[in-house]
Amino acid sequence: MPLMDSVYLTPEHEQLREQIARFIAREVEPHALAWEEAGCTPREVLRKMGDAGLLGLMYAGEYGGADADALTNLVFAEALSQSTFGGFIITVLVHTDMASPHLHHAGSAAQLARCMPGVTSGRTITAVGITEPGAGSDVAGIKTTARRVHDGRGDHWVLNGTKLFITNGVHADLLFIAAKTGPARHAMSMFIVEKGTPGFSVGRALKKSGWLSSDTAELVFDDCRIPAANLLGEEHKGFYSLMKNFQTERIALAAMAVGHCTQALRLTLDHVRQRQAFGGALFEKQVVRQRLAMLDAKVRAARAFMYHCAWRVTQGQDVVQEVSMLKALTGELVNEVVSGCQQFHGGMGYMRDTAIERLWRDARVLAVGGGATEVMLDEVAKRY
Repeated sequence: MPLMDSVYLTPEHEQLREQIARFIAREVEPHALAWEEAGCTPREVLRKMGDAGLLGLMYAGEYGGADADALTNLVFAEALSQSTFGGFIITVLVHTDMASPHLHHAGSAAQLARCMPGVTSGRTITAVGITEPGAGSDVAGIKTTARRVHDGRGDHWVLNGTKLFITNGVHADLLFIAAKTGPARHAMSMFIVEKGTPGFSVGRALKKSGWLSSDTAELVFDDCRIPAANLLGEEHKGFYSLMKNFQTERIALAAMAVGHCTQALRLTLDHVRQRQAFGGALFEKQVVRQRLAMLDAKVRAARAFMYHCAWRVTQGQDVVQEVSMLKALTGELVNEVVSGCQQFHGGMGYMRDTAIERLWRDARVLAVGGGATEVMLDEVAKRY
């Protein structure tokens, strides 16, 4: 199924899409089944993406970025989703769109100079730690604490608590951790924690139903001391930093959902044209082709809305309501589309290691991660 032309795209956007398609064909698809078995995407893949200039599109040129806008970043996220391996996609998008933006947006000059070159080159892998056993979409409900201490060992913050479901958590070199720093519900701050810091450990690597080629971890902070200089942004203002970055994160997740939809429809159209049943190709059955046509219509409408949201970001407009709509819409739509497409693959659609079965497993979490559908719809309703 060809991608719908968009008034928002330029020849440079199409060149970026083609560059990523070539990278995926060469560096991802031939190897990613083995990554699924290993439970992670190799670090070397991100280094190669960094060498190709693909890991810092939105960031300043002085740090190895491309000074690109939200539309370019959306093209990047959607093009990544040409892969049928969601674990690879989310490994990259957490690094580029969900974790490292906290550093780029709030880091001091010293923090940026020290850390950003490694981020954009892919030599430093990042993760963000927000979710906890008792706090997911309710970000303000986190229990991890950070306490400032001045003693004979210097000026430090001491972190205590547990983070859960942290993508890239096992192998990340640099983690951006949200912690409570005051009694008020929204009094939290963001901190830079480096791999190997005493008191910080990976409690366990988590096993998931999907996204098998991404690592997911429980993180434990037990009197974890970090230098006072590792405070990221303003003290007590971390909640607002998180809310701001959620718009970038949710557009990226919408792009992933739309990409999964597009790939599922492509695979299924190829399949039903070839699959013979009851004296002809499945595509000759009216119910099959009409069902696929309706799914395609919904995907094209969602894609147009997604590009419009990204364009509004480039115009500096408030898009919280629209992006919340987009996240809810695409998180539900990808499950409808992929499940509907899987149905037309019959028994083979339920076989492990087929692309449609993998898309089906990987799609489910897109209605949960980054803000569950119900939470997103409440964010929409609060703004009426």
